[in-house]
This record gives sequence, C-alpha cells and structure tokens, in this order.
Amino acid sequence: MTTPQIQSTPRNQLRLWPGVLAVTLQWFTRFALPIFWPDGLEFCVLSGLAGGLLVLVWWAFFSRAPWVERLGGILLMIVAMGAASRIVDRSVATGMMGMMLPIYAIPVLSLAFVVWAVASRSLSDRNRRLAMVATVLLACGGWAFIRTNGITGDGASDFSWRWSKTAEERLQTAHASDKPTAALPVAVEAVKTPGDEAAVLPSAPVASSKREEPVAVVTKTGAGWPGFRGPHRDDNVPGVRIETDWTASPPVEMWRQPIGPAWSSFAVRGDRLYTQEQRGANEVVACYNVTTGKPIWIHQDAARFWESNAGAGPRSTPTLGAFGEDGNGRVYTFGATGIMNALDARNGAVVWSRNAASDTGIKVPEWGFASSPLIVDDIVVVAAEGKLAAYDIATGEPRWFGPNGRSGYSSPHLLVIDGVAQILLLSGPGATSVAAADGKVLWEYAMPPGARIVQPALMADGDILVSEGEGQPMHRIAVSHTSSGWAAEERWSSNGLKPYFSDFVVHGGHAFGFDGSILACIDLKDGKRKWKGGRYGHGQLLLLPDQDLLLVLSEEGELALVSTAPDQFKELARFPAIQGKTWNHPVLAGNVLLVRNGQEMAAFRLSLARR
Repeated sequence: MTTPQIQSTPRNQLRLWPGVLAVTLQWFTRFALPIFWPDGLEFCVLSGLAGGLLVLVWWAFFSRAPWVERLGGILLMIVAMGAASRIVDRSVATGMMGMMLPIYAIPVLSLAFVVWAVASRSLSDRNRRLAMVATVLLACGGWAFIRTNGITGDGASDFSWRWSKTAEERLQTAHASDKPTAALPVAVEAVKTPGDEAAVLPSAPVASSKREEPVAVVTKTGAGWPGFRGPHRDDNVPGVRIETDWTASPPVEMWRQPIGPAWSSFAVRGDRLYTQEQRGANEVVACYNVTTGKPIWIHQDAARFWESNAGAGPRSTPTLGAFGEDGNGRVYTFGATGIMNALDARNGAVVWSRNAASDTGIKVPEWGFASSPLIVDDIVVVAAEGKLAAYDIATGEPRWFGPNGRSGYSSPHLLVIDGVAQILLLSGPGATSVAAADGKVLWEYAMPPGARIVQPALMADGDILVSEGEGQPMHRIAVSHTSSGWAAEERWSSNGLKPYFSDFVVHGGHAFGFDGSILACIDLKDGKRKWKGGRYGHGQLLLLPDQDLLLVLSEEGELALVSTAPDQFKELARFPAIQGKTWNHPVLAGNVLLVRNGQEMAAFRLSLARR
C-alpha cells in the first residue's frame, strides 16, 4: 500500500514588469529629465514622489505577492522612513532639507525595493522576507551615514559622509594657532580727479622688471568698491576695459586661500578688502590685503547662524563709510543673527554695536538676516526681515524704524525721484519706498506674497524694475509725484526674466540676468525676451558697460564673459576660478577680480584692454 503524496500549492509568480517600469520612469523624471529641462525641476520632483506612489500601488494590487508580504512590506517602509527621520544628521533632518529628505529617500527606497523583488523571486518565502526587511532597513537607515553641506539653487544636495569634516572644520583645524597679522606696508599711489578721491589697487607681483601702471578706481566715497554690488548697488563697473581673449590673456591668479563660510561679498578700498565669515562659534568681520590675501585684522562676535539650505555664516556684505584725509574710516556690518557693528576700518576696533533683532522686535528669519547696510547721509540703514531700521552713523542710536515688511531678504536701495531721496525695499507685501529722512512711507507697489531676495533696478527714464523673486515675474513700474502725493503703477509684467535669488543688471535698453539657472535678456520696452542661453546655475554677474560685457560667475565657480548684444546669446570666454557652490557676488576693483564662496576666496588680475 503506497502512501499518498501531498502536493504543495505552487506560489504565484510575481508580476514584476509594472514595478520595473514605475521605478524606471521615476528615476528618469527625477534625476535625468532635469538635465535637459532645468526649468521643470518642480515637475521632476513631484514626478519622483509620484513614482514612489506608483511602486506602492504596484506592490499592493498588481504584484501577485502574498498579502502578508504586500501589507507587511508597505507597513515596514512607512515605519522605517519614520524611524530614519529621527536618526539622520541635523543637516538632513531640519529646515528645507528636512522637507527634501523624502524627495531623495523615496526614489532610493523605491529602487531598492524593486531590485529586491526582482533578485529574490526564486528564494524561499522565509529568505525572501528576510531579504525584504534587510533591504528596506538599509535603504532607509543608510541616510544616517549621510550629511548634506546644503543645496544648490536647483535643489540638488551636496552630500558627504556624516563623519567627514566640513570645510569650516578643516579651516578651524588648520588655523587653530593662527593670529591676525599686522598690516603689511603697501605702496599705494593715488590719482586725484576734481571732486573725487581715487583709490589705486597695486598690480600683483610678476616676474618682470617692468613696472605696470596702476589702475585708478574713482568713487565719491573714496572706496574702490564700497559695499554690496558697488557704489550704486547695481553691479555696474564703468571705466574699466579688459582683454576678452582669455586664451591669449587669461586671468592671472594673484592668490587663493580658504575662508570661513558666508554668503558675503567684498567691500574694497585701496589695498584692503573687507568681508564676513563664520569661524566656529564666532561670527567674523575680516580685513585682508588685496595684493597678497594675507589677513590684517579680524573682529569676532559670539554668534552663529546655520540652516540646512545654505549652511553657516553671515549673509550680508560689509559697507564702507567715507574716509577722511587721514585715512580714518569705518566699516559697517550686519550679521545673520542681527548684530550690527561700526568698526574702525584700520584695525577693526568697535566704534559702536547694536542688535537690530532686539531693536525691531523681529525674530531671526528662516534664512537669517541678509541685508547689507546702506549709508544715506548721516544714517546707516539695514532691513530686518523686511523692516527697515536706521541708525545714527556716528553713535549707533536708532533714528527711525520702517513698517513691518515680513519675508524679506533683500537689501535697502537708495533712489532719488523728483529730487526726493528715498529708500526702496522689497519684502513680503511688495515694494515699499520710505523717505530717507524719517522712514515715512511714500509709495507702495503690491505683489503676491513671497520671500523677496533680488534687488530692484532704476532705469534711465526713472522707472523701476522689481522682481517678485523665487522664479516669479518681473515688473516695470512707473512712480509719479504730484500735489496729491505719490503713486506707483505697473507698465508691464514679464515672465521672460524670472530671477530666483540672482541679481540682474540693466544696460542699453535691456535687462540681463538669470531666468532660473539660464542667462536671459529682455527688452525694457515691453518685457519680451530677446534670448536665453548659457547654463551657469544660480550664479551672479557684473556689467562692464564700456565694453557691452557681462562678467558672469557661475554657481560652480566658473568665470565667463558674455556679450550684452540683444540679438543673440554669445559667450566669449570661460575660465575656472574657484570650486564649490558659489552664490557670492564677485567684485571688480580696478583690474583686480575678487571671488569667493563658502569655503575659499581668490583674487585674479585681469589684463586691461589696449586702447
């Protein structure tokens, strides 16, 4: 008598192709498509999240897996993602990056899960389920080993190992025993122009016995580059002509050195430059020698600002006040936590100090205080998240406060309209102009709510260009002054140039700037786009009006020369300058080009064009 054989029910074969297709589309739209369609980043990010949902739908309803595996796998992924968010590094878990963790983690988890399903289909139930648990835990828990150094303008994160040192930590280690050096003797020649004082930047040392002629930079303040975006806050560099053939006459590196993190630019006078940086627990104002890059003095405040988007450090640029005949002058700075200083420009000694956050009752905003001080006659003005605060330039005593603006990272901008000096600020409600004398509102122009970052621009006919910021439209507004008061009305609105946080310039009846991460030109008559080209990321630029040139510093630290011809985009030259994410504005003082980012700074001597 034979014993009957018990046959087991064969396991359903997994239906894998929908999951493979879903994760393939997810990774293509999330990571490959933005390369060809940078303006569609938001769509690509949402597609990446949607791809994760498609993978879940496939697994729950179309995979043919046993229901215990379907429900157990989904529950495991949810629990593992929640647990991962609690053990990851602070840079990954907080701020904007905290919201972005799912944007990166979901595609990785989706891919890992589909790869597991394909690779484990022939394993036993027990081994397959153990492999699923291991795969999900590794895909989610692996983020605990990662740190981010911030994100680019397009939202890509700069990942590194959690235990690796940051550029700031490496700088602190390297200079732990360094002390500020005394000022080095520098030969500086001055060229006097009637009514102005000229500061001359010495040429860099070269292996030649022939002496180069100094380059005079004439400004009424006596500063070669007195602060944020130059004397008029417009990135305009008149009176300088450079060689455009960088193959024959490339920029010559004068010096290069590491620097503490910050998104500050430079203020320059003579052979001294001033900038801001973070060094551990201290917020620093530093003075360096333009020719050598060596430190002259530093001032430190016990303050530190950090957020995961842009990292640590100050966000604003120092401003130089007028210098007397004895060379005495002041440098005014505004820190990311609200500390405002007036320092002796010769040695960094504190003349006076205030805290604008306390004075205005404004909390430190999400991205820190970013306003660069503006000097108007006998006051210095900063914006505390959209609220203007004016201080006596000599004593630091508050003179007046403007209305609450909210959501403002733009700097105050001086205008003179109909003979009236006024300070224009872009903030959450839109554009607000106040009288420089007392801070009273003169006129307002409403815009949709948003975080204003980009500076306004004054046109030759008195109209004003303002950007909504964060990739939103540009507006041309006309301001009129009659016996009944002030009024501002829109002439046109344009989507042809939509800067996010990169400033734009005006030249020859056109505006030039970054439309997202690509350079663009619009006609000022109607706002229509003339051209768009050249991918420089979210960089910054300078205008050389005498040569119809843009000097572009890309987000990755490359220099480029671009023509301002309105008929087509034309790049003339390109040169690698510094490495790393570069959001800082470049400075051209004479023929010395200064660039920096959150980890290094460098100076280049540009060859002057033969006249």
